[in-house]
Amino acid sequence: MSIQNQDVEEFLEIKKWIDQARTDALKSVNIHLIQLYWKIGGCVSQKLSDAAWGDKTVEKLAAYLNRSGPDYKGFNRRNLYRMRQFFEAYPDHAIVSSLLTQLSWTNNLLILSKTKTDEERQFYLSLAAKERYSTRELERQLDAAVYERTMLSENKGYPVVSNRKDIDTHIKDTYVFEFLGLPGDHSESDLQKGLLKNLKLFILELGKDFLFIGEEYKVQVGMHDYYIDLLFFHRELQCLVAFELKITDFKPEYLGKMNFYLEALDRDIRKPHENLSIGVLLCKGKDDEVVEYALSRSLAPAKIADYTLKLPDKKQLQQKLHELFENISREEGSE
Repeated sequence: MSIQNQDVEEFLEIKKWIDQARTDALKSVNIHLIQLYWKIGGCVSQKLSDAAWGDKTVEKLAAYLNRSGPDYKGFNRRNLYRMRQFFEAYPDHAIVSSLLTQLSWTNNLLILSKTKTDEERQFYLSLAAKERYSTRELERQLDAAVYERTMLSENKGYPVVSNRKDIDTHIKDTYVFEFLGLPGDHSESDLQKGLLKNLKLFILELGKDFLFIGEEYKVQVGMHDYYIDLLFFHRELQCLVAFELKITDFKPEYLGKMNFYLEALDRDIRKPHENLSIGVLLCKGKDDEVVEYALSRSLAPAKIADYTLKLPDKKQLQQKLHELFENISREEGSE
């Protein structure tokens, strides 16, 4: 039986209804499950803290539920204690309704097991909900110490050259490209090809609001052609973002070339409704004092970032973050 084009349009509309209904149903199921696990965890927590139950009672409950049928297989002793931990980490029901139900149970457990403080948990909960991470994507961000890197970056103290303070919120200070597998003596071409070959992971590290436009993006000024290494568009910032890749430490002269590219983008490529373009100089390393001097009089919205080819030492970053918070507390106490 042949299907006409006009039929296809009507059929697609009905298919969209079905797909949306299924999505809504899955969301509804997840909301009820998360709330159920929190409620059970609260009950177990209360019974244990009141000494009304002991560990043996929890085992009996697990055994009883297990005998009740295949639908209760997930309520074993281990998972009941996870539900208790879940409740005790988030005793306020408001956060359950507003944030935790936006994540799967697996992602909630992942954050719970890999974070140490309330602030860190809140950071990853909000990030995972906003970016809609899969479990694998979320685990990668946790292993890459995104929280520690973000906190340390926000407290570096050198200026962002723009009146738009949201640049720091969306563009990181350091990027981790452990997925490239490049040797230490790689070239800029190797770096660029590796990032494009692993574009999905690259965008995961950048942030899902980044949309890839092109490599070696040509801008023409006068009678000359110039090529921007990588060009993206950022949905939330509503602007073009130009990346220049450097396999050396940052040098002040790199900023002049980036400013030139941003001017060309804003004059000839940017659409009227879009914000001014942003430039990111992605270098192998940088001296923070050199960055501060270089940015202090620049008028272009630019960010100097560096990259590493291996996952960071999370314990070392946590120690640096702890020292930072201690210094802030001492400064506040001396005022």
